[in-house]
Amino acid sequence: CKVCGDQFQVLRPLQSVCGVACAVKLARDKQDKDRQKERRAETKAAKEKLKTRADYLKECQQAFNAWVRERDFAEPCISCGTMKPVQYCAGHYLTVGAHPELRFEPLNVHKQCNKHCNLEKSGNIVEYRKGLLAKIGPERLEWLEGHHEPKKYTIDEIKQLTAHYRAEAKRLAKQRETP
Repeated sequence: CKVCGDQFQVLRPLQSVCGVACAVKLARDKQDKDRQKERRAETKAAKEKLKTRADYLKECQQAFNAWVRERDFAEPCISCGTMKPVQYCAGHYLTVGAHPELRFEPLNVHKQCNKHCNLEKSGNIVEYRKGLLAKIGPERLEWLEGHHEPKKYTIDEIKQLTAHYRAEAKRLAKQRETP
């Protein structure tokens, strides 16, 4: 029996319980699970309604950073060149605070060792620039350091970016795992 675990003789095809009491308990358990599922869906919808543009930007930044870490998985830290098994992050060359228009610019964000270069050395910017010059070349670096128009993403655009970078990170991770 699915409910009590007792042995019983099957009288009808697909019978999974021993009697009426267990059938009632199974039905109630299913109803409870369905109610919980509905409540979770309602809670999720309510939370979604309360989200601000900043919340969506935060989610998008997380997806973008995950994509950068996957994209640069086999590469060393852009600043110090280490390949040690340390925690890596997606380090911005030009900071989001000073250059918000480059927040999601792939040329501006690369794999960086989190504790040493990003935190302790505040981005290790001199070495980052050297690594960037070698990686993307002088023309692209000049473009990156040039003037850029401000970007004001709508919530729908942010959602699209988030979905795009999540899918790309997943694709790269799967590609890396399959020989």
